[in-house]
Amino acid sequence: MGPHQSLLLNGRLTTMRLVTAAFIGGLVIASPLAFADEENSDKTTWGLGVGAISEQDPYAGMDRENTPFPLLLVENRYISVFGPEIEFKLPSLVISDSQQLNVGIVAQYDGSGYEQGDASILNGMSEREGGFWAGAKVEWNTHLVDVGAEWLTDVSGNSDGQRFNFGLERTWQFGEHVLLTPRVGASWQDDKDVDYYFGVRDSEVRFDRPAYTGESAVNIEAGVRGVYQFDQHHSVLIGVEVTSLADEIKDSPLVDRSTQNAVLVGYLYTF
Repeated sequence: MGPHQSLLLNGRLTTMRLVTAAFIGGLVIASPLAFADEENSDKTTWGLGVGAISEQDPYAGMDRENTPFPLLLVENRYISVFGPEIEFKLPSLVISDSQQLNVGIVAQYDGSGYEQGDASILNGMSEREGGFWAGAKVEWNTHLVDVGAEWLTDVSGNSDGQRFNFGLERTWQFGEHVLLTPRVGASWQDDKDVDYYFGVRDSEVRFDRPAYTGESAVNIEAGVRGVYQFDQHHSVLIGVEVTSLADEIKDSPLVDRSTQNAVLVGYLYTF
């Protein structure tokens, strides 16, 4: 019996994001996938694989970007690592047979940002860099729906911003091989975060790019992730997510889209 089947039979979920740095930066996470829950043992699950993400950022004139990346999975009762995120797990609270509260400390790399050559609207703009974010997350797992919340701050000091993410999701099993997880959520970015990535400084103004100061914003997200497990070792992963951007981002002169989206596929071998 593979880790996905064990997860569902035990009635507990350990959610992990199937993300690259760009996926985190643009869509927030998001996109969690379920793996083996080892709450009651010291066993560690290891996995290696490869994936690719196709994403469309909202900056005007920026082409869709397709990026391959490696996958590394490390999962046990103390720590989980998947993609550019690491979580240090705190003791869980078992509320009942069907409810559990999980809390963790997280750190992740965010590949948001741009360079001048990424689009003509960005020519003459100073580079905006990604960086490392850290914070805390909490998950309330029930038999009806899983509720997750996460607070992050930019510890690299590039934007000095903060983010808060909230989401609802539920995983269904179809047969012995397929897991499907639809998700809806919202992500809040403070004014420093929005201003850093979507603002235009006085020194960057030109005739078609007026000065713009970003304000805090709430984006709405929806997506679905899926796992097809051939056997206990081989799995194919897919994720699709669309984000409806807040007016505070859409009003930026750097932006010409009301949404951004990403599609991710991957293969994972679990040892």
